[in-house]
Amino acid sequence: MYPYLHIGRASDLGNLKDRKIYRLLEMMPGVLAWVTLVLIIVLSFITPVFVAVFIIIFDVYWLLKTVYLSLHLRVSYSRLRENLGMSWSEKLNKLDSKEFKLKSIQSWHDIYHLVFLPLYKEDFSLVSASMEGLLRSNYPKEKIMVVLCWEERGGEQTEATVREVEKSYANKFFRFLSVMHPADLMGEVPGKGSNTAYAAGIVKEQLIDPSGIPYASILVSNLDIDTVVFPDYFAILTHTFLTSENPLKASYQPIPLYINNIWEAPSFARVVAFSATFWHTIKQEKHETATTFSSHSMPWQALVDVGYWQKNMVSEDSRIFWQCFLRYDGDYRVVPMYYPVSMDANVASTTWQTFKNVYKQQRRWGYGVENIPYFLFGFMKNKNISRIKKWRYGFMIVEGFHSWATNAVIIFLLGWLPVIVGGAEFNKTVLSFNLPYITRAIMTLSMVGLISTAVLSIILLPPRPPKFGKFKYLWMVLQWILFPVTTIGLGLLPGLEAQTRLMLGKYMGFWVTPKTRHLS
Repeated sequence: MYPYLHIGRASDLGNLKDRKIYRLLEMMPGVLAWVTLVLIIVLSFITPVFVAVFIIIFDVYWLLKTVYLSLHLRVSYSRLRENLGMSWSEKLNKLDSKEFKLKSIQSWHDIYHLVFLPLYKEDFSLVSASMEGLLRSNYPKEKIMVVLCWEERGGEQTEATVREVEKSYANKFFRFLSVMHPADLMGEVPGKGSNTAYAAGIVKEQLIDPSGIPYASILVSNLDIDTVVFPDYFAILTHTFLTSENPLKASYQPIPLYINNIWEAPSFARVVAFSATFWHTIKQEKHETATTFSSHSMPWQALVDVGYWQKNMVSEDSRIFWQCFLRYDGDYRVVPMYYPVSMDANVASTTWQTFKNVYKQQRRWGYGVENIPYFLFGFMKNKNISRIKKWRYGFMIVEGFHSWATNAVIIFLLGWLPVIVGGAEFNKTVLSFNLPYITRAIMTLSMVGLISTAVLSIILLPPRPPKFGKFKYLWMVLQWILFPVTTIGLGLLPGLEAQTRLMLGKYMGFWVTPKTRHLS
């Protein structure tokens, strides 16, 4: 009934008409972005008055949007702090089974957690930090199963790390399984999705089915290898699952804090890392159209129903949401947890290499645009999803990626263009004279939001390593003057490149972010 669930790209479709439609949908985001940018430049020459008015209206819109998002950030952060201050283990113990939304569960002790950790060339110290986080969690270890999914293409270095992890941690959980993902399997894009999907099939056959644990009692957490869970992660996840309406039809999203090695990161990498953290904090309040991202959790039953993560595309973290959304005819959602997991900021051995790695990581995230043709095609095929949901999700996701690839240029670079190229007649007008002042004033008001952002970034910092002096805190504040530069160079440009690649059919593979920590 759902033959389109595992489409990776247009060429996967056998029907010529469907393939052409899907290819047009792949082209759409890039075409929209480039048409927008080219039109603004061309119309600045032809009708500078129209463009000047548009830019003023757009800047006002951006100011209002900034205020709106800042309010969401404050509310989400308040809930985050509140949840961090609670003992979720105690809340679980006090939870009455009458409050459970899933009647097949009699006690929270019935819930098992299955954790996937995909490994590729990362060293033992990094994997060990993630494993220690699991051990420190306030949840019975006899209810936690860990699957180390490792890539054969990682070579002897990866295999040696796996053996060391097995030796140190294999006996500390209910079940521990290491699964090697063979290299060069046909029909796969090497990466996290194909790795964990391969492991999931092995886990079902060797671990879950022989144990007899009901599928509805298992929650899956697909974590990046650098993810360190906070102590009450599994407790709040269990509580949220048991008390949410229709819990088997939802994914559960924590807030990623890119702070594990934040003190080691260059200033521009810190700005990008905190910007990502704040955006996903905001999305906790905008969860009606949210999709899953990076490390998250979901029911094992849902994962089995959709045939696991896709093996033939890049952005498996958000794609798994759309697989479930289409499989359940729109009856699937993201439930925000308002609780963090910590992850690594992008740090390499040199500043220049860090810059390149940040760009590549942002480009990979921007390649999540490949989900637009996927779900739009699915919307066309699935007549059971309500039109309201289709329009709401379609508009919000398409608008989000379009903004990613265009807004920063419009805001920071094109605001003065009509004055420069509008000609002598336009430059005599009052509008021409006031345009730079109006746009500068509106943008200055918008940038005031950076003050609260800088304060939050200081609050979220982990303890300062001894090798850094207190003066480092000042740089943590001053770094935000780089925001316009990082927004364009490490936000818009990689996002626009990702959309352009998809538009041209120059499909991307999965780029694994190198994990480097300079230990004291």
